[in-house]
Amino acid sequence: CENSNPDIFIIMKPLIIILALFLLSLGNLNAHLTQEDCVTQAEANYPLIKKFNLNEATARIDLSDINRSWLPRISAYTQATVQNVVPSFPSALKSALDQMGQEMRGLGKLQYKFGVDVSQMIYDGGASKARRDIIRTQKDLKRASLEVEMYAVRERVENLFFAILLCDEQIAQNEITRTLLQSNVDRLRSMLSNGTAMQSDLDMVEAQLLTVDQHIIQAQSAVKGYKEVLALYIGEKPESIKLIWPEEDEMPLTNRSDRPELRLFNLQLAANEASDRLTNTTLLPKIGFFAQAYYGYPGIDYFQSMINRDLSFNLLAGVKVSWNIDSFYTRKNSSIKTRLNAANIASDRELFMFNSNLLTASQTEAIEGLRKVIKDDERIIALRANVRRAAESQLENGIIDATALLTKISDENLAQLTSTYHKIQLLQEIYKLKYTLNQ
Repeated sequence: CENSNPDIFIIMKPLIIILALFLLSLGNLNAHLTQEDCVTQAEANYPLIKKFNLNEATARIDLSDINRSWLPRISAYTQATVQNVVPSFPSALKSALDQMGQEMRGLGKLQYKFGVDVSQMIYDGGASKARRDIIRTQKDLKRASLEVEMYAVRERVENLFFAILLCDEQIAQNEITRTLLQSNVDRLRSMLSNGTAMQSDLDMVEAQLLTVDQHIIQAQSAVKGYKEVLALYIGEKPESIKLIWPEEDEMPLTNRSDRPELRLFNLQLAANEASDRLTNTTLLPKIGFFAQAYYGYPGIDYFQSMINRDLSFNLLAGVKVSWNIDSFYTRKNSSIKTRLNAANIASDRELFMFNSNLLTASQTEAIEGLRKVIKDDERIIALRANVRRAAESQLENGIIDATALLTKISDENLAQLTSTYHKIQLLQEIYKLKYTLNQ
């Protein structure tokens, strides 16, 4: 190490980094995905996920606008008017003032001012608080609605996951059957050369071998299509998708539903109540402070403005109480609409729970039925294999023909495919039940 050249290390360092990144990329290409991995990646990759952040940002802006509504309102203005009539002194009083040597010109018909108006809300009847509650509730409501849409993605991805597994198993089982048929083709060719078999027997088995090849090609095409769709969901290349067979999952501990739709119903009720509270605030008075300051002519002191026409600074401030009683006319109808909306939401929730309970009962029964069926599948496969081996021996001894052998091979292949289908179906039904309950 003491004799090592540091320049060589500097040159090799980028190469080491590139090699490490390359090895990592190879690891990603060969990464195996579980069902939960697919769902997680699909949710992170789904375009709708962007709306969550947009919803949060919009709510923050709306809340900021409401908070700023409590800041003082300031407006500046410039005003100039010409009037044909202005307040003036009575003739008798003007004559008396003239005799005293006091000139009273009266108000001028040209009037102008430069001013600032300031208003500050002191009490708004709770309207701003009610609006903040509505915005927060609407934000949560939109988020819950997005979660419901996102939850539907889970079901689509799981269906694709199990469809790919099923097709892969069909390919694997057909490959086993193909190997079996190929060995019988080789056997029949040997028997044909020895004169113990007919060409038609060989042709029949070879035709069945080609049929199995077609089934493999069809299943491979289906897998390719499913993987292309799944790749769009999870943001991976179709050729890099390798799925892991899930172990049989545990049944949900309870039948209590925790679906996002239930949270959506609760937030709809909360939004309905928040809207009703905002309506109630319109029944209360509003109290505010105001101030007006202007520099111009005439001033607040009209008498002084009649004596001279000099510009003056003027200030007016006070408290204003306003009460709009129009809301009392419509409050009863608004209250009825609130109750009807709440009843509507409760009815939708009850219908959802009813359908969910029906689906839960159906899926639970299907799972129990599949478990009973699967117990006999291995025994059926073993018996079908024994029958097929006996048929192969009988074919060699000339007891049966190729048609009978093909029937036995098809029966064994069907038994294996059925067993695989039952296992995948059981897993899928368990995941469907968990999806129904969100557990």
